[in-house]
Amino acid sequence: MASNHFFPIISSILLLLPLAFPSLAAYETTPIKTPETHIDVVVEGMVYCQSCDHYGSWSMVGAEPVPSAKVSIICKNHKNKVSFYKAYETDGTGYFYAHLDGFKMTHYLDHPLQSCHVKLVSSPLENCNLLSNVNYGLYGAPLRYGTRSFGRNYEAIVYSAGPLAFHPAHCPPTTHY
Repeated sequence: MASNHFFPIISSILLLLPLAFPSLAAYETTPIKTPETHIDVVVEGMVYCQSCDHYGSWSMVGAEPVPSAKVSIICKNHKNKVSFYKAYETDGTGYFYAHLDGFKMTHYLDHPLQSCHVKLVSSPLENCNLLSNVNYGLYGAPLRYGTRSFGRNYEAIVYSAGPLAFHPAHCPPTTHY
């Protein structure tokens, strides 16, 4: 008979015990919050004016950098839909550094090495503004793995493309003796 009276009392104490002493298990399963590392995706490359001596080839011998040239970066997702597009301009030395702000990967096939390409858009040089397909700049130069930069809560993965080239509209005819 005494056990019948103690059972409700003991079960009530066991139910109220967690309220009196906060559970340590709750603290053990809660992950420690650390700031997330931000990863930037960057593409870099050079744009040149190909010399007339090497017109029709992929040779960059004698090529000159094109300042203020425009290139575009186009990324397509695994369903072949454009997921990122932006145009960038080269600096005074023909170099472009394109931060792909807003680029997202939703599938493993959306990786920049498979999904992104760099295309020539325009050259400000009147004497060198025709698109060439050097390193596939006309149809989309593939990216190559470059370097990784690390900092506190920051990481950048820098890919490279090119070099890309425009070519002159008028090249003097070559003479062969």
